[in-house]
Amino acid sequence: MRKIIHIDMDAFYASVEQRDDPSLRGRPVVVAWRGERSVVCAASYEARVFGVRSAMPAVRAERLCPQAVFVPPDFARYKAVSRQVREIFLRHTDLVEPLSLDEAYLDVTAPKSDLPTATAVAETIRAQIREETQLTASAGVAPNKFLAKIASDWRKPDGQFVLRPHQVEAFLTPLPVERIPGVGKVMQGKLNAAGIHTVGDLRVFDQRDLEQRFGSFGGSLYRRARGIDERPVEPDQPVQSISSEDTFATDLPLSELEPHIVRIAEKAWQASRKTERVGRTVVLKLKTAQFRILTRSFTPEAPPASAQEFVDIALALRERVDLPASTRYRLVGVGLSGFRDRDEVATQPGLFDTVV
Repeated sequence: MRKIIHIDMDAFYASVEQRDDPSLRGRPVVVAWRGERSVVCAASYEARVFGVRSAMPAVRAERLCPQAVFVPPDFARYKAVSRQVREIFLRHTDLVEPLSLDEAYLDVTAPKSDLPTATAVAETIRAQIREETQLTASAGVAPNKFLAKIASDWRKPDGQFVLRPHQVEAFLTPLPVERIPGVGKVMQGKLNAAGIHTVGDLRVFDQRDLEQRFGSFGGSLYRRARGIDERPVEPDQPVQSISSEDTFATDLPLSELEPHIVRIAEKAWQASRKTERVGRTVVLKLKTAQFRILTRSFTPEAPPASAQEFVDIALALRERVDLPASTRYRLVGVGLSGFRDRDEVATQPGLFDTVV
């Protein structure tokens, strides 16, 4: 049986800011740019008391907590700390699967260190993070990734929760369905409407019934309700997609988006050059003033061979936007997906003549 640890840094971006600026300690810190189009990147626990959360519009955060200290994000600094934390993980296992800058799964079934249990490994990692970065992390220890992720949130901040195999059923049965990773507000509403409020309620339904009600996610719900998760920890997952996007200060019509698409596409292209893999599908993302999201994509016969080809495809995708000309947009993004290893891709000149 696997022994999985999920490590989650506590209020990571905000904690880094408080660590590096002692005047911010104990104060409600919101990591975000000010402005109507900005969103919260992170909030300290002092700010969360007022209801401030990540991904919330910055203007709403300011209304909820007028005394909040807004700090613009410094991602280069956060990445440096994240690398430092990952080096600590790698002392204990090579099986590290980063999920973001501030969380990761670790498979410590056969740890590199001579620590006797997964619990001891998690305790040691948290102690080393505290000593070497002056930051805190929470950990969940369990037989699989799904359970470890839930467990890491159980005693936040700066806590650790161990879920042993014989405890799984009793732990899951009363758990609200919204605690299952992937169950957002919309899915929670659908589940509640079906009379499903806890994981125990889910167990009443067989897999076929759940799949008929909730599609492919129904199968996942069936397995999660029973604590089943066979996914392995996958270190250094290959790049699947790269994108860049920007939110405008003022909503713009489609006819004025060209310079923004060019700028954002060039940024995404430069980011794609940093990986050894090659992307093939170009994606244009737009968000209207009413928050409707549209995506248009095109997959040429061979991957774009230059920044100009990539930009040209992104611009051509505008022609497939069929909303009225009066529609205004608050966000545009350009991405590259369908990545494959270079030795699997046969590049050729003359990628295409026209894009439709």
